[in-house]
Amino acid sequence: MSSTPGPHSLAFRVMRLCRPSFNVDSPLRVDPLDLFTGEDLFDDPVAASQLPRLLPQSDNHKSGESDLTYRNRFELQSPTDAMGLSGLLILPQAFGAIYLGETFCTYISINNSSEFEVRDIIIKAEIQRERQRLLLLDTTKSPVESIRSGGRYDFIVEHDVKELGAHTLVCTALYNDGDGERKHLPQFFKFIVANPLSVRTKVRSVKESTFLEACIENHTKSNLYMDQVEFEPAQHWSITILKADEHSSEINCRTREIFKPPILIRAGGGIHNYLYQLKHSSAQMKVDGSNILGKLQITWRTNLGEPGRLQTQQILGSPIAQKDIELQILDIPSLTVLERPFLVHLNLKNQTERNRGPFEVWLSQGDPHEEKAIIVDGVQKLVLPQVEALSSTDFKMNLIATKVGVQKITGMTVFDTREKRIYEPMLGLEIFVDAD
Repeated sequence: MSSTPGPHSLAFRVMRLCRPSFNVDSPLRVDPLDLFTGEDLFDDPVAASQLPRLLPQSDNHKSGESDLTYRNRFELQSPTDAMGLSGLLILPQAFGAIYLGETFCTYISINNSSEFEVRDIIIKAEIQRERQRLLLLDTTKSPVESIRSGGRYDFIVEHDVKELGAHTLVCTALYNDGDGERKHLPQFFKFIVANPLSVRTKVRSVKESTFLEACIENHTKSNLYMDQVEFEPAQHWSITILKADEHSSEINCRTREIFKPPILIRAGGGIHNYLYQLKHSSAQMKVDGSNILGKLQITWRTNLGEPGRLQTQQILGSPIAQKDIELQILDIPSLTVLERPFLVHLNLKNQTERNRGPFEVWLSQGDPHEEKAIIVDGVQKLVLPQVEALSSTDFKMNLIATKVGVQKITGMTVFDTREKRIYEPMLGLEIFVDAD
């Protein structure tokens, strides 16, 4: 139903319900002693004894009467005056900043400003977003019987903010006017939902571990106290939170476990970093496609305790490609000497569900005109027996270094003699070669 033209007896008034803010006095206050005395005044006992006579206290301050001339309005009457807090709180005058993850709570009053009573009022309150409308209140089944002249009907609605961008609070009333005419009143209250914080992540893989760094930045104008920043790992992942060493007593450690203080992220760009170590909890974890690590659950409170909650999207690690045959180095000597043979322990894993092999393993030559830093000592090709499905075999290979310094073992290739198939060479491993 469209809006009824002409004047309306009813009107909506909306106020956001949120914590009040502190009233801060902007003028800088001073202590009278600082105007007439120096820092070394109390070093002289005679001068210090004459100070009360030089600065007599006003009778108004002693009696508690107000000073209508405001002569002393910039003087510090107590140490807390230096903070600029007047002791008063200010109620919100507008919607203010509304952030994703908060609860938007609104006090709505519908007022009858006419001289007549209105009857059979149907009230609706909705949140309109770009894609949909969300109904917050509907009194169609139980209309408000009447609102007398000068009276009002009040109610409170709440909405968990889950989308960014423009929002509109739509309040509508369908009622019978004083002359019996059925009227429709719509009113719109617009507001913008902003992002309170940003989460930047970095993922690094080191051998069998994956490290996830999450940097949380505060975009609001107030401090955020992080109650909880938890990483929920995906299936088959186990997680360990890495923290800096804290030098504190055993009693303090126990107290901090019971009464965990929130982490402060300061207003206007403050940041805090979290580091997690993830490991595979199952040997059959690796699958084709993207590697889903998990998601972050974040809860916080503002200066006056208003809560907020966000959940990130799934965080992805490096894509893992399924390898039928995987070759890994298990162990190498701690010291490698130039032109002296050293033994490398390797493992060949069959990750398919059928038997594979026999295999041949060798170091590929690469560019024939380039001298390799690491070569095979002895038989150039190792022959390995068949490897059963989902199992592995260990073997050893003699190598020798021809150059000093940091060198890389590269080009180690696996060939399936039955299927005539060459598998991808193993990733290079760096070693240090000493001259002697």
